[in-house]
Amino acid sequence: MGPKPLAFHLLQYLPRKHFSRLCGQVADLPLPGILLQPLIRTFAWAFGVDWSEAALPPGAYRNFTEFFTRELKPGMRPIASGETTLISPVDGTIGQYGTIRDGRLIQAKGIDYSVEALLGDPERARRYEGGEFLTIYLAPHNYHRIHSMVDGEVQAFSYIPGDLWTVSPLGVEHVEGLFAVNERLTSFITTSAGECALVKVGATVVGRIRVRYDGQISNRPDATTRHAILNPAFPIRRGEELGQFELGSTVVLLFQPGQVEWGNIRVGQPIRLGEALGRFHYHRTEDKQ
Repeated sequence: MGPKPLAFHLLQYLPRKHFSRLCGQVADLPLPGILLQPLIRTFAWAFGVDWSEAALPPGAYRNFTEFFTRELKPGMRPIASGETTLISPVDGTIGQYGTIRDGRLIQAKGIDYSVEALLGDPERARRYEGGEFLTIYLAPHNYHRIHSMVDGEVQAFSYIPGDLWTVSPLGVEHVEGLFAVNERLTSFITTSAGECALVKVGATVVGRIRVRYDGQISNRPDATTRHAILNPAFPIRRGEELGQFELGSTVVLLFQPGQVEWGNIRVGQPIRLGEALGRFHYHRTEDKQ
């Protein structure tokens, strides 16, 4: 890594977790319309939010969190056809992707990190050796609900408290092991081809990460590591909502060997929920679990 810019050093001394928690609390405040609407409209203008996609107009939101986690109009994110099509679970920009080698994932040029550190589970991490990974960064203007990329069921999840560095290029290029340092909430999705994982990574100003299948919420003062089994499991179809970011962040997708075949994707490519990432091989004859 090269010399760190001034913005990194300023962020280094910011109490990131407390600041982000405060941002989440402020975003929840039911502000009067005379204050809330200019805030929402200014944010939307500054970051290029496409209002034509939103299910509700600017004046319908009671607080900033409702606006940020806004639903889309029906049909705005069609799911790519084909039963074996692997879809993007979010709107965002494709970061690094490729094969997991020696337990390492690529974060950025010259920077990698380990699956074991990311998942906090050495035994589970070994399942993904030789498999594939992909990261997607969500910018402030993106739709911030998270959906499943495959058909299956969530049988387990983990929550690991951590730091809240920015996941923008500033953090990706200058924070060693960023995605394994920040807090993260991982959904383990069991399919007919075995388990895959959807890791939701926290970031600066992310008030919370929520999931539909459990009451676990990220970024709490008394947060502790949690590895949980769901009984019963939570069935999910590709394209169905799994959770949401309350302010932007990153997802990391993990697949075991033989599960996926990437399509025509590239680093830096804008992607939308439901668009094809490649193929998912649902019925493997050998299962690495």
